[in-house]
Amino acid sequence: MKEQLEAIRQEALDNIEEASDLKALQDIRVTYLGKKGSLTSVLRGMGSLPEEERPAIGEMANEIRKAITDEIAKKIDVLEQEALEEKLEQEAIDVTLPGRPVQVGGAHLLTGIIEEIEDLFIGMGFEVREGPEVETDYFNFEAMNMPKGHPARDMQDTFYLTDELLLRTHTSPVQARTMQQYSGSKAVKMICPGKVFRRDTDDATHSHQFTQIEGLYVDEHVRMSDLKGVLNEFAKRIFGEDRRIRLRPSFFPFTEPSVEMDISCKVCQGDGCSVCKYSGWIEILGAGMVHPNVLEKAGYDPEIYTGFAFGMGPDRIAMLKYGIDDIRNFYTNDKRFLTQYHYAKGGTL
Repeated sequence: MKEQLEAIRQEALDNIEEASDLKALQDIRVTYLGKKGSLTSVLRGMGSLPEEERPAIGEMANEIRKAITDEIAKKIDVLEQEALEEKLEQEAIDVTLPGRPVQVGGAHLLTGIIEEIEDLFIGMGFEVREGPEVETDYFNFEAMNMPKGHPARDMQDTFYLTDELLLRTHTSPVQARTMQQYSGSKAVKMICPGKVFRRDTDDATHSHQFTQIEGLYVDEHVRMSDLKGVLNEFAKRIFGEDRRIRLRPSFFPFTEPSVEMDISCKVCQGDGCSVCKYSGWIEILGAGMVHPNVLEKAGYDPEIYTGFAFGMGPDRIAMLKYGIDDIRNFYTNDKRFLTQYHYAKGGTL
């Protein structure tokens, strides 16, 4: 039996040495050490041996089992190391090769303008509020002093989803919701940026979807002069310290009195040119003192509270600031335009 065990040892070690992969090693383990393996079969015959020989044969069998197991483990380490070296060689990187250029993205021009305006008004104590783009007729029109049948509704050709649901035509509903939430219990100082929708024919200066930022300040003793001061600061910060503003009488159903704000033309410095249609001024936004009816609907006592509101289009501001002549460029994902007007903080391109 000793001769048989030695033969098994030598055969197993030779096979382990010649094994070229992990599967072959597993087969060797089963062939010699498995339940039906060579070593197990020999050990089953120990019962026929004289009792005094059994301890020596058992000890020898354990040594052979250990030797085979150890050699299999060593061979596994060798094969794994060889596989790793082969993989590293195949995946080797030539660090002397020139790198591939990576195009770095940036904020879209409209996003950058909106964030710049937000930062400006936050610095003046305004908070940024948002609201739903699918709005009710009440908050979009009635809370803004435009009851059903009011002719001012025709100025905002509306996408209606149902008789009472629509795509908001301005961000004013956010103001109405905020005031109603406070119910006349505290002052409101906020801006509300967002997308708005109107049934309009798309061309160089019109779009069925565009962005808008509206502002609202309601408190005791708010005056028209406060509005002018805020708008003057806005114009200088966005368009340059040399910009001048003027306020012209206008009409909006939710403000009284209402004004349009113009800024002096940066091309001709107010002398008159083709850009400003030889007037020296460019219209930029609408504003006014909050109508008492709007305050009353939101739960504010117009005898105690007054306020001002304004609304501007970031699309138009960007077009004026950077000389862009077609609003559709903002929405067509033209890579040439996006690259040319890559926005950087501080208003530089």
